[in-house]
Amino acid sequence: MVALNPPVCDFGWPAPDFSLPGTDGRQHTLTSCRGKHGLLVAFICNHCPYVQAILDRLIRDARELQALGIGVVAISSNDAAAYPQDSFDEMAALASARSFPFPYLYDGTQAVARAYGAICTPDFFGFNADLQLQYRGRLDASGRAAAPADARRELFEAMRQVANSGRGPAEQTASIGCSLKWKD
Repeated sequence: MVALNPPVCDFGWPAPDFSLPGTDGRQHTLTSCRGKHGLLVAFICNHCPYVQAILDRLIRDARELQALGIGVVAISSNDAAAYPQDSFDEMAALASARSFPFPYLYDGTQAVARAYGAICTPDFFGFNADLQLQYRGRLDASGRAAAPADARRELFEAMRQVANSGRGPAEQTASIGCSLKWKD
């Protein structure tokens, strides 16, 4: 398993549209997921230890960001045939067990991951109200294990800044995680 880092933020890059099935039984689009002040798109999956290390913090931050008018959506694009833990049924079970406050979508064709240039899980894309990229950093200092409880909340702080000003921080630390599991 190789840990990968996504590239730095390409400020102003427009969010690609999508329409994907959610574990809630509904179809979700870029428009339906966005909030008044922006959108956080998180590429995650069930089995990745890097995602497992930050999942409680992502859920906490998502709730607080939604209160600030930032929409939040999580997308799994992994090859579920090769990684059965990332199947749609397993995604639905995880979303239900953990009471996800955001839609958890399945990108079975992997077209959305390719459109976004997603590299790893977790990979975060923070957009402003005009759906222009303003954050492509990590949630916090967590890696394969959770960072200390008092770790700086980098993603939350950045997206709060986006909600307030429309701009993300100039300094961002890339996320780290498992490579996306591409189909052959």
